[in-house]
Amino acid sequence: MARNPGAAEPFAKDALAIANTNTNEDPIMTLTVSVGPVIALIAGILILIMPRLLNFIVAIYLILIGLLGLFGSSHGIHV
Repeated sequence: MARNPGAAEPFAKDALAIANTNTNEDPIMTLTVSVGPVIALIAGILILIMPRLLNFIVAIYLILIGLLGLFGSSHGIHV
């Protein structure tokens, strides 16, 4: 049984075409932001501005992080 050497050529040409399509474009930069650190940053700023609300801010923070931990993983939200 002889192998057909021309059978692999379309795939090789397609791979080269795909590899060469992005040569003239700027590289794409992706930025991923986790929800947990953003909530912690907001809570810290609020505590600095309004220290009397410390108990409420900590309670809300813990509730939000707990909810994200329970339900966030199924929706692609990372804490």
